[in-house]
Amino acid sequence: MKARMVSDYIKEKRGSVLGRIIVLTGARQTGKTTVSKYDFPEYKYISIEDPVLRSNYSDLTASQWYSLYPNAILDEVQKRPELIESIKAVYDQYDDVRYILLGSSQFLLLEKVKETLAGRCIIVEMYPLTLPELVTTEWSDSISTSFFIRYMRGESEIDQIYPRFELDPEFADKQKVYNHYLMFGGYPALTNNLFSEEDMWEWLSMYVKTFLERDIRDLASFRDLDPFIKLQRYLANFTGQLVNYSSMAKETGVSVPTIQRYVRYMEISYQTVILPAWFANPVKKLVKSPKIHFMDQGVLQAVLQKRGGITGNEFESLVISEIFKQVKNYKLPVTCYHLRTQDGKEIDLLLETADYFIAIEVKMTERVTKADARHLKDLQQLLNKPLKHCFILSNDTKAHIIENNITALHVAAFLG
Repeated sequence: MKARMVSDYIKEKRGSVLGRIIVLTGARQTGKTTVSKYDFPEYKYISIEDPVLRSNYSDLTASQWYSLYPNAILDEVQKRPELIESIKAVYDQYDDVRYILLGSSQFLLLEKVKETLAGRCIIVEMYPLTLPELVTTEWSDSISTSFFIRYMRGESEIDQIYPRFELDPEFADKQKVYNHYLMFGGYPALTNNLFSEEDMWEWLSMYVKTFLERDIRDLASFRDLDPFIKLQRYLANFTGQLVNYSSMAKETGVSVPTIQRYVRYMEISYQTVILPAWFANPVKKLVKSPKIHFMDQGVLQAVLQKRGGITGNEFESLVISEIFKQVKNYKLPVTCYHLRTQDGKEIDLLLETADYFIAIEVKMTERVTKADARHLKDLQQLLNKPLKHCFILSNDTKAHIIENNITALHVAAFLG
């Protein structure tokens, strides 16, 4: 069992007015059911997965819900979205009911929730494990806060960085989970000590199969999954690159509107992160196309049916998705972008706050040089608010102060 950041948040919110209904959504197998059962053992667990029983729940009146299930966890609630109407009715009539709604489809679940439960619930998104969560060994463990989060919160400064990652007292544990993350990603099931490597690859393969057969069929009544499978593989091959719908359509033989819909399906089912382009400076010629990143490296490899041999773009995606997950878990008031000029200057990740920017470049190298900072120099000229600091994240265990505002760190030293 791994400790989960989201667990602390939902336990904190359970006593609030909006905490009477907590909507926990995220990709399949990220641990939504486990978190709910462990943190709310007194709640009745109801699975809407069973097609025979799910219709019976739909027939319950508000008073019957209150009598039979005043505190309950409803799993896979997107299978029966009309149950959300029932929960609303119980909530409105009785002050002491508590419900947790779980679902793996952001679209089917959240559209109904926003329409029906507006102002009545807290929506929490759950992602695969982050590096600090992977380090934990028990549910009750405290989750360490990464340097990235401490820095964004103003709790750590650059001069507090170890000159070498190996000097970190937790180096061995952080390096071990980082190696696992590079190979297998962050899904909780893959941390099972009884799993062999072959078991892990088989699990990932079955995950992709289940995603196609269940989540995608929930989102759209596909008679033929082949076009979607083609796009999924195309996106896996081109993770970390600009979205070009026309090129995707040409390569897959699917129309542009269909491609746009499929890309949206990948995003709302938590398989990819769409990183918008920053182009708020009207004077400069900036690319406006978004970038797409696979959320999980293990799943990406399963889609491509390969093992190991990570590419530079895959490395960029796994680092940026890790930052994205930590930003979301800690509810940081940050917006994530990429930036590219039409003459080729590119910033992999630009974090915007109300007062400043943080720029991040991702390099797979084990030895950072000053040349790796070339796109970060003079970046301030493109931006409309101060550039607080720039980071280069790589596999180099030595920390480098390249310039006053450019620091190079190992990925696990920054995010672990």
